Amino acid sequence: MSGNRVRLQAIRDVEAYVPPSASFTDTEAPGQIFGENVFNKVVMQKRLPKSVYKSVIATIEHGAKLDPLVGDAVASAMKDWALEKGATHYAHVFYPLTGLTAEKHDSFLEPVSDGSALAEFAGKTLTQGEPDASSFPNGGLRNTFEARGYTAWDPTSPAYVLENPNGNTLCIPTVFVSMTGEALDHKTPLLRSQQAMGEHAERILKLFGHTDPEHVVSFCGPEQEYFLVDRHFFLARPDLLNAGRTLFGSKPPKGQEFDDHYFGAIPERVLGFMMDTERELFKLGIPAKTRHNEVAPGQFEIAPMFEKANLAADHQQLLMTTFKTIAKKHGMECLFHEKPFAGVNGSGKHVNFSLGNSEVGSVFVPGDTPHENAQFLVFCAAVIRAVHLYAGLLRASVASATNDHRLGANEAPPAIISIFLGDQLADVFGQIAKGAATSSKGKGTMIIGVDTLPVLPTDPGDRNRTSPFAFTGNRFEFRAPGSMQSVAGPMTTINTIMADSLDYMATKLEQAVAAGDDFDKAVQLLLTEIITEHGDVVFNGDGYADAWPIEAEKRGLANLKTTLDALPELITEPAMALFEKYKVFNHREMHSRYEIGLEQYALTIGVEARITLEVGATSVLPAAVRYQTELATNVAALKAAGVEGDTDALAAVSGPIADLKAGLASLKAALAADVGHSALAEAEHARDALLPAMLAVRGAADTLEDLVADDLWPLPTYQEMLFML
Repeated sequence: MSGNRVRLQAIRDVEAYVPPSASFTDTEAPGQIFGENVFNKVVMQKRLPKSVYKSVIATIEHGAKLDPLVGDAVASAMKDWALEKGATHYAHVFYPLTGLTAEKHDSFLEPVSDGSALAEFAGKTLTQGEPDASSFPNGGLRNTFEARGYTAWDPTSPAYVLENPNGNTLCIPTVFVSMTGEALDHKTPLLRSQQAMGEHAERILKLFGHTDPEHVVSFCGPEQEYFLVDRHFFLARPDLLNAGRTLFGSKPPKGQEFDDHYFGAIPERVLGFMMDTERELFKLGIPAKTRHNEVAPGQFEIAPMFEKANLAADHQQLLMTTFKTIAKKHGMECLFHEKPFAGVNGSGKHVNFSLGNSEVGSVFVPGDTPHENAQFLVFCAAVIRAVHLYAGLLRASVASATNDHRLGANEAPPAIISIFLGDQLADVFGQIAKGAATSSKGKGTMIIGVDTLPVLPTDPGDRNRTSPFAFTGNRFEFRAPGSMQSVAGPMTTINTIMADSLDYMATKLEQAVAAGDDFDKAVQLLLTEIITEHGDVVFNGDGYADAWPIEAEKRGLANLKTTLDALPELITEPAMALFEKYKVFNHREMHSRYEIGLEQYALTIGVEARITLEVGATSVLPAAVRYQTELATNVAALKAAGVEGDTDALAAVSGPIADLKAGLASLKAALAADVGHSALAEAEHARDALLPAMLAVRGAADTLEDLVADDLWPLPTYQEMLFML
């Protein structure tokens, strides 16, 4: 289909758009369908024997060991419930290191001797499955001939029924490990880190008088940014189809410079998509809360409410799958790439996190006088110490070829990891550094000056969108994760470094108490030590300013600009000792994460390079040469008629065509180069040879896009893709 035909069809679809289905019926309120397809506590209480229910809830709510004897009872109840929901198959859903979701579907039906079939689903089937471990990224943990891997039921993340027009499936969240017990997924280390962090957080609470504290967990609320494009355009762009981002594209006449898209009116077609996605999310128990236009044209955001980190990570993966599916029904494609369009805002997945339990709520609530809230200050100081000591690990947790396009690009937090505390907390910790905190800046009021408008209370500090790790009133927000990645990776790192800090601080305070020291003085001394030794990581200024990298270097803060700068942080001795101490990763698992990171980086850029070569050679160059031929023919015809032809236009297009040919030749040579077979060598070649060659091809192609006649240009343009929704 030619470029013009694609554009005309997209225009017809937008103008004739009718939502494919109503989002909610008159008799079906969101609250009534919330969680209706989830095997949740309400369902379990109705269907499980009381003793089994109590045992499972103890595991879910309090982290108790799972009783292996409950499997058959849970499996039977889950099967009956799923069959009533129309399920014909079940699937153990796991989260391999591809960043995507994996699943294998099996039928409930088992043949019997009389030729009929019965619906079977035993406890052993629920608790364990067996996918091929060597066919997923494993970083050397499994050889090709060592294929066995196991999935194991995770009862802390409820099973759910996934609907399909042709039949439903019972989905069971699981971990994925090798037959030696080493993690091949994101969920296993997240659960391990959660357990480690909770143990030491509870030690802190006991010191503050909570004699038998509830199990402490981490909570997560990931904000998901994404782009929508008309599906006709998506299918006409091989780069978007294969790489998720545009490898060609001239800057449109209008981008985001007017700031008119952010929080603007949501287009009808997009709103129809949002309503349909929310209906499906509600049925799956995913608490979608906020929706709005984001900064760039064609960009949007959804934000859920806080959930336990493990459940939030599972829900985030399910949300992305749901968005992809529903977008197609509305004639659009949902793009989660961190930078699908050059020159406009990229997409992140801000990870809001907190710690707490049902007894104390969030430990990051400062109250009106945070200087007097010693428990809050201890937990806050633990964050400061953790981020300062392990900033490199936080940076590595969000490192990818795709996120490199976003970090540090004055649209997202810089690659330098620092903490924003806000005016109030910065002042309190400043006082602590000098000896003791005696006051806190209070909230203010804003009188707008219009009698009919209310007086507004104002927070004691502003927000800072340039900070990668910011305190936002009752939680911290890690803004560096990319929109495509699982939040389980960053949350595993946050949990682990928090376990280390809480362990350190609990040990110090326990020793002081055992020695008979005054507890309040011991807390004061510890807080002073933390802010004195680790206060350099606190930065309340403009993270986009040119002066900040210089200042950060003086403070000893690393500026790990690219993935290849960040990944070695995973295999330093302190990092491996940290993760092994808290039983999150062993040394082999850490090295596997490093190798997988290198491999994914090289593979991602390698695919992009091959697409660039293909599209440049088979679409862009022929279109440009065709236009050049037309110009030359016209010039010759006019000259024969005694009229001066447009030789300037011919000259203008000839130069970029020569540059494009040279760029394609260089890229082809770079792709053919023998760089060895180590993951590091291939990744370095991708960074040092493929990326520059791709940029050279793109530079020439984008110049030609502004010169070649529109009816000859083979690719949908930025102007069309970003604004035609």
